[in-house]
Amino acid sequence: MSTNHQCKNCENPFDTSFDYCPYCSQEAADKLTFGVLFSNTISNYFSIDARFFRSFIPLMIKPGILARRFVDGKRLSYLHPAQFYLFISVVFFFIFSFSIRKADKTLSQTFKKSFNTEIVLDSLQFEKDSVGLELAKKVINDNTSLAKLSEEDLIKLDSVILAEQLKGPKVSFSFERKKLDSLIAINAPQEEKLRVMGLKTEDSAITRKFFTQMLKFYEQKGGGILKTLYDTIPITMFLMLPLFAFILKIFYWEKGVFAHHMVFSFYFFTFIFTSLCALILADSIMEIPVWLQFLFFFSFIIYLILAFRNFYKSSWVSAIFKANLVSLVYIMFIIPIAFLGIMTVSIFLY
Repeated sequence: MSTNHQCKNCENPFDTSFDYCPYCSQEAADKLTFGVLFSNTISNYFSIDARFFRSFIPLMIKPGILARRFVDGKRLSYLHPAQFYLFISVVFFFIFSFSIRKADKTLSQTFKKSFNTEIVLDSLQFEKDSVGLELAKKVINDNTSLAKLSEEDLIKLDSVILAEQLKGPKVSFSFERKKLDSLIAINAPQEEKLRVMGLKTEDSAITRKFFTQMLKFYEQKGGGILKTLYDTIPITMFLMLPLFAFILKIFYWEKGVFAHHMVFSFYFFTFIFTSLCALILADSIMEIPVWLQFLFFFSFIIYLILAFRNFYKSSWVSAIFKANLVSLVYIMFIIPIAFLGIMTVSIFLY
């Protein structure tokens, strides 16, 4: 009777007394169940073992040291930078989601009130109309003979102008809005509602999509817009990492390949997310003063300076100059572009 077992993965034979294949390390017993499948996935990506704590402490108190050690080859002792970033970002967005839900509820109520408020002409438009009426009156007074108006007609004209002035800035221009509301009430076809909003037949597909989303926004009274915005942030933040690494590559062209700058970026943003988690939790317990919040965000610059000093072996002058310049470039260019991207994607996914 054969005492060998054939591995289902690499198909090599091995003794049945082995619990794992000596060639590929796959488990000998076939225990793949629904529970095992997901527990393995979670343990692979979110496992908290000794590597996590060996990575967490240097990350928080020794800026740039963890990235330097990983790049230098000490990789099995520390959590992989991408895995570390993924774990902390999931924790951060989970904590942040509670604040977003509260803010989304408040914003939705504000939108609902504003949609129920009657739209009126502003005072500037009324002043323009009043000036126009006064000019018309002056022209008529100067040319009464040509206009063939009597004194009685001029008195009536004055009374009309006075009546218009007493009305004030309350002339509504919400006729189209009321028409749209009536179409929504009778569940009219979408095309009719879009035409009322101003969509033309010759408009492009992008314009049509924009109008469609605006109609949805109007029908739902703005509800859920902040949550949609929130859902796009994690992906955007992940895509911003290579851009940050690209900026580092420009400033430290000869200090390693692009992958090295990516390692630095992963650990740096992991530090930021970890710090923000602490800030949100602290703010939920007690109100943090504005000046303390300012110092908190300013500490990111200090951390970056120390990280440049330790990772790139920069001088103090170089580290301070480049940390501030990198931060300025990122804040002035990358973040605004990312914000516009988030807003655009949010509108089209709403």
